[in-house]
Amino acid sequence: MENQEEFLEFAISKFLKFGSKRFTLDDLAHEMGVSKKTIYRHFSSKEEIVLESLKYLLNKVRNEITEAIEKEKNNPIQGIISIYRIGLNNLKKFSPSFLLGLQKYYPKANELFNGFRASAIHDNVLGLLQQAQIKGQIRQNVNLALTSHIYLNRLEYMLFSTHNLFDKYTSSELLEHLIINNLRGIATESYVSKLS
Repeated sequence: MENQEEFLEFAISKFLKFGSKRFTLDDLAHEMGVSKKTIYRHFSSKEEIVLESLKYLLNKVRNEITEAIEKEKNNPIQGIISIYRIGLNNLKKFSPSFLLGLQKYYPKANELFNGFRASAIHDNVLGLLQQAQIKGQIRQNVNLALTSHIYLNRLEYMLFSTHNLFDKYTSSELLEHLIINNLRGIATESYVSKLS
């Protein structure tokens, strides 16, 4: 394992696809063409690999979100849409079993994921909603914290709760129906036509 970053990227791609519990260290070693002993020279356990590979992925997503917010700094609602576009494009790589595996078998990785959702997603989105309300893009009578919590938080549970919605709908359709339509519902009349 010459490049730990490549290893983490490969590992997370397999965990996302097959689930972190189902894809074993034997599978990982075999597909990487290394021995488990080599892996254990760099990581103490599979839990550490799951945690570090998830951390690697979330840092990449966080960077994408930061760039999107900066790009849309004058239009907070478009910033929110960009955040969820990034989120959907990344979530479509997830198997539902990956998230269930985190909850059930990897508490530290699950805590990391929940912390990411709280800080990188919820806090950013709530801040952008507040900016949009100040700019007159969102009606003044809207409770932004409640709106964020009800409509814009825990998107992955809506996507994977009973069926994998990515199997039936495109990311664009999901973005339109789960995010943009909800934003239209709270936007001021003068701003609604600008939502795309």
